[in-house]
This record gives sequence, C-alpha cells and structure tokens, in this order.
Amino acid sequence: MATSNLFTSSFFLCFVFVFFVLDTANAQGLKVGFYARTCPEAEIIVKKVIAQTISEAPSLAGPLLRMHFHDCFVRGCEGSVLLNSSTKQAEKDAVPNLSLRGFQIIDKVKSALEKACPGVVSCADIVALVARDVVAASKGPSWEVETGRRDGIISNLTEALLNLIPPFANITTLKNDFQQKGLSVKDLVVLSGGHTIGTSHCSSFTNRLYNFTGKGIVGDADPTLDPNYVLRLKSRCKPNDVNTLVEMDPGSFKTFDDDYYTLVAKRRGLFQSDSALLNDPETKAYVKLQASTHGSTFFKDFGVSMVNMGRIGVLTGNAGEIRKQCSRVN
Repeated sequence: MATSNLFTSSFFLCFVFVFFVLDTANAQGLKVGFYARTCPEAEIIVKKVIAQTISEAPSLAGPLLRMHFHDCFVRGCEGSVLLNSSTKQAEKDAVPNLSLRGFQIIDKVKSALEKACPGVVSCADIVALVARDVVAASKGPSWEVETGRRDGIISNLTEALLNLIPPFANITTLKNDFQQKGLSVKDLVVLSGGHTIGTSHCSSFTNRLYNFTGKGIVGDADPTLDPNYVLRLKSRCKPNDVNTLVEMDPGSFKTFDDDYYTLVAKRRGLFQSDSALLNDPETKAYVKLQASTHGSTFFKDFGVSMVNMGRIGVLTGNAGEIRKQCSRVN
C-alpha cells in the first residue's frame, strides 16, 4: 500500500510538473523564428519595406514604434490598434491614438507578406517586427523578436482610454500601470527611452508651461522643468495650440540614441511622465547611469524590455485569427 501510494504521488507530481510546463509554454506560445518553415523570408520582407520607408520618411520611425506600445497596453499585443470601426469606436479612434501615424506602412508590409505567404503572418507580429526594424533603421539597436502572435477580433475605444498611460502620469501611476502589465520598474525606465525618437503635439504638455497648478496664475510653469527649456517650449507652443509638433529629443529626434536620459537628467524631459523618472530611486539611478560618461547599457536593455513588452496578453495557438487585412477582421 505504501509503495502504491508513493508511486501514485510521484506520478501525480510528475503529471502536475509536465502539465505546468506545457501550460506555460502554450500560454506564451512565442518563439524566435516562428515563421522559419511557414514563411522563411518574413523578417527579410519586413526589414526591406521598413528600410525603404525610413530612408524616405524618417519621421515615421517614432509613430511606428509607438504603435507597438499602444497595441500591447490595450488587450495585449494582438493587433487590435489596427482595426477600423464604421462607428468610430475602435482603439484608433480614442484621443490618445488620434496622433498615431504609419498605418499605411503596416498595410504595405502585410500586402508584401500576403504575396509571399498568404494567411501566415499575423498583423500583431508585423507591428512587433516593424517596431524593431524602425529602431534599427534609426541607428538604434536590433534584437531578436519573438513571433507567433495571432490577431484579436475586438477593438474598443473605451479600453484604450482606460489602459493607455497619459503623458501627465506621475511615478506612482507609471509603476502601477507597468506592474499590471507584468513589466518591471526597469522596463518602465528603459521603455521610456523610446521617446528618443519622434515628436509630440504641444497639447500633450502645454499645461506644464502655462497652467501647471490649474489656478490660472501668470507664469504658472512646472517647477521641475528647466526654466530655459520652458522658455524654448513657449516660443514653439502657445496656449491652446493643438497643431504644432515639437521634437521629443531636440537635435536628434530622428536618431535612436541615449540622449533622452541626458535631457531627463537635466530636467528637460518633455512630458510629466519623463520628469517623473527622477522621483523614484530606481528609475532615477538608471537615468543618471545612462546620462553618465561611463558607457550606456540602454541599447541592450531596450531590446530586452521590448521583448518583455511584446509578451503582454498575446493570443497564440488557436486563439484569435490571422487577418487577411490588418484593418478588419476576417
């Protein structure tokens, strides 16, 4: 009886272990080279389209990188940010996404992939691969992208409003929101470095220049901003300006580098969420490290954190679908 119980217990533990391992693998379902057999030229095709795009329109690098962030933080990395809605109720119709650009590039990549391998490569994976390739094409790092995502079939404006982190977020909100997505404090400060490329509308930060306390006081600027930087931004952005674009990393907004951290350390982070990185010991230490002359680890760290972000809420296996067109469900 004792031998029988021991055997039964051992078998049960082994079963549980195997089930746990298989369940974890299936839940993730991503791997580098997922399309090696089904569409071996997939990543080469994406890279070729992006290289041509960035050579002709380098300003699209920032928006295409940002698209991956905005996709992953709402319902996970499953391409829902790409879907259109006839009633304007999709994620892309939410205010934070109205400034996203480059959807036509995603469609161009999808079209090229459909010609080579019909019905194989998901739009969600295209967004992830494009994000990597626009960074690399902007003189930034490259990394191995895990693929195998499938496309979602739901896109909801309200969910975008609830899940996308606003530019005025404080450090507590930032840490909580990243933690809820399974990302670490280090991922937070590293991925914030994506602001090294791209531009922003004045409306995302003019409250820091003219009415920071909300009391209507003349000269009511954010005291955490460098006063000289405030003056420079005021020369570009007047109150209620919703059209003007400002470089997030002045002087090198088309080049992916570590200058972002130098700016933040000098109190010249464009958004409150940038400045907030100086309000936490761990994020502040990282900012100072990358801004120092001792050598930056940012490029390597960015690739690691992008992989981490790319695992949020993925659909794999038989979940979701492989869209034929990225802007609509099959």
